[in-house]
Amino acid sequence: MTSRVMFTDREYRLIQRLSTPEGVQRFLNGLSYNHEETEDRQTLRSFRGVVAHRTAHCLEAVLTAATVLEQHGYPPLALSFESVDHLDHVIYVYRQAARWGAIGRSRDPGLHGRKPVFHTPKALALSYVEPYIDLTGHITAFAVVDLRDLGGYDWRLSTRNVWKVERMLQDHPHSPIRTAQVHVNRWRARYQAFTARYPAHKPMFSAGQETWSELPPRFRRVTGRGDSRRA
Repeated sequence: MTSRVMFTDREYRLIQRLSTPEGVQRFLNGLSYNHEETEDRQTLRSFRGVVAHRTAHCLEAVLTAATVLEQHGYPPLALSFESVDHLDHVIYVYRQAARWGAIGRSRDPGLHGRKPVFHTPKALALSYVEPYIDLTGHITAFAVVDLRDLGGYDWRLSTRNVWKVERMLQDHPHSPIRTAQVHVNRWRARYQAFTARYPAHKPMFSAGQETWSELPPRFRRVTGRGDSRRA
């Protein structure tokens, strides 16, 4: 764990303020999403880089949450998803009162955080299966990875891109998640129908929304008749 003296005063004041998973999720929701517009502009910033640039994609959000909450006694755990289309996703996971929850950032509403209500990491991972499905993707496997396994590698405060984190997640053995193709096809057809009608919006019709953490403001307005009734 990083010593207090390694943080700047600004960073440490932020860490003190963000003392709960809910607070960290709210902070990340307030940042712009890092879309990495072109391949040569891809980044993987540490907590320090995210605070400086005020933007984060999914893995940068994980590193931020892990760095902050480690200072409050939470282990730095990431849950990595593999998708059939190789567009993978990562969330930060934590345990609270013997239940598992998550913190996340995404371009899709259903891939953000989860309240700590799940009995196991696998149960938590399964809550992402339906929201993950779009035109090409669905989850095929997951893994929980302890970022401390990186040893002395500075994923917390480096001012450079920390690509070694991504490589470790990609190389880590994942456990399979199997979803019946009939379900994938049905959810994908619904996704296609929604995006054809509302091309500028993201669907909010996945089941289990009562377990979702607070979403960024742009996702709080539901578009499309009946989309909120499946929550």
